[in-house]
Amino acid sequence: MTNDPSLGQPPAASRAEAVIAPTLQRNMSGAGALFITLSCLSPSIGVFIVGSDVIKQAGTGVFLCFSAAVVLGVAMAAVYGELASAFPETGGEYTILRRALGPPWGFAVLGLNLLGFSIAQALSGFGVATYLAAVWPGLPVAPLAAMLVVLVTATAVLNIRVSAAVTGAFLAIEILALAVLAGLGLLHPHRSAAALVHPLAITAGGGLGAPNLAVLGAATAGAIYAFNGYGAVVFLGEELREAPRRIAQVVFLALGAAVVTELTPLAGVLVGVPDLQALMAAQAPIPAAIARLAGPVVARAMSLGVALAIFNAMIAVALMAGRQLFSTGRDGLWPKPVNAALARLHPRFGSPWVATIVMGAFGLLACSVDPHILVLILGNGNVAIYAGLCVAALAGRRSGVTRHAGFRMPLFPLPPLFGLAFLAGVVGFDLVDPAGRSGLAATAIAIAVSLAYWVLTSRRAARAPTV
Repeated sequence: MTNDPSLGQPPAASRAEAVIAPTLQRNMSGAGALFITLSCLSPSIGVFIVGSDVIKQAGTGVFLCFSAAVVLGVAMAAVYGELASAFPETGGEYTILRRALGPPWGFAVLGLNLLGFSIAQALSGFGVATYLAAVWPGLPVAPLAAMLVVLVTATAVLNIRVSAAVTGAFLAIEILALAVLAGLGLLHPHRSAAALVHPLAITAGGGLGAPNLAVLGAATAGAIYAFNGYGAVVFLGEELREAPRRIAQVVFLALGAAVVTELTPLAGVLVGVPDLQALMAAQAPIPAAIARLAGPVVARAMSLGVALAIFNAMIAVALMAGRQLFSTGRDGLWPKPVNAALARLHPRFGSPWVATIVMGAFGLLACSVDPHILVLILGNGNVAIYAGLCVAALAGRRSGVTRHAGFRMPLFPLPPLFGLAFLAGVVGFDLVDPAGRSGLAATAIAIAVSLAYWVLTSRRAARAPTV
C-alpha cells in the first residue's frame, strides 16, 4: 500500500506511528466473494423481514417499491464497481472515500460503518432468535442472540476460504426456501400478474384502495435496504484474486441474484395468496402467507430456513466488520498500541482476528440494548454512505484518482447523478415521517462524532514533532 498524502492518508506524524502490517492474501475466488456478498445481502431478510414491513405499509405496492429500489441498485452498482476496482483494498467505503475525497469523508463513513456493523450483528442475532422461537417456543431471545454473536465471530476468524464455504452452504438452503415460497404462489395463482402493477393497500376505512404516492415513496425508502449489501465485496478487495478486473462483476452478479430471489417470491405471494386484506393485516405477512398456502408445518420449516439465512448474514457481516477495523489499524488511525493490535493477522488463518473479535465484542454489547432503540440508532446510515459514494465517483473522475480503475461505469455521470437525486427524494420522504427524522438525526450524530475525532487527531498530529 502507498502512503501518498494526495490519496487521503493520515498526516505525516500519524503515518509514522502506523503499523506496517502484511496485506491480506489474494486467495479467494470470484465465486467465494459472491457467496459472501450474497450472504451479507441475504435475500431472505429482504423478503421475510423487509418485505413484510413494506406490505404492511404499502400493500401490494411492495412489488413497485422493490422494483424502484432495483433501479437505484443498478445505478449504485455502477458506482460501487468503478470505485471498488480503483481501490481494491479491505477498508470498504472508508478507504474509497478517504482516497477519492480526503480524510474527513473517510472518517465520516467509518463511524457510520463501525456503528452499523455492531448494530447489525445484534439485530441479526435477535432476528435469528425470534424465528427459532417460532419453531421452539420458550427460547430466551436476548441470551441466544448474544451466543450467536460469539459463534459467528469465532467463525469469521477462520480462513476466508473456510468462511466462504460455510456461507455458501447456508446460502444454498436460503435460495431453496425462497424458491419454495415462489412456487407456492406462482403455481397456484388467485389473480393475474396485473396485481403487481396496480397496488392496493388497506385504507383508513378498513377496505382496500390505491395507496397514495407519499405512502409508496416512504415504503420505497425501506425497500432500498432489502437490496443493501450487493456492494459488500468492497471489503474483500484485498483477498479477491484479480480484484481490479473481477470486483465489479461480483457487484453486478450479487445485485442480479438478489433481484431474482427477492422479486420472484414476492410476486408469488401477491398473486397466490387467497385473501389480500388478511395478508396486509397480518403481524408478519410473509410467514402468514406461507401458513395459508402450505400449512403450519411448512411455515415452521420456513421459519427455520429464515433463521439459518439470517445467521449466514451474521457471518458475512462479521467478516466485513473485522476487515473494516483492521484497515483502520493498518492506517494508524488510533493510538500506537491499538494500531498494533488491530493490524495483527492470525498466524495460521491469515485473518484479522483481533479486529474481528473487537467488532464481535461491540456486537455483543449491543445485544444488551432494546432492539427498537438499535433500529432507531441505525437510522439512515446507508443513504448517507450511498450519497458519499456518488460524490466520490464524480470527484474521482474529475481529479483523475480513479482513472486506473479496472471497470469504468457506462453513461457517466448519469449513474451517480441519478443516485443523488433518488437519495434526495428518500430524505425528503423521511423528513415528513417522525421515525424517518429520528433516523436522520442518529446518522448526523454518528457523522459528527467521527469528524470530531478526525479534528482531534489532526491537531495532535500537527503538534507532534516531524519524523
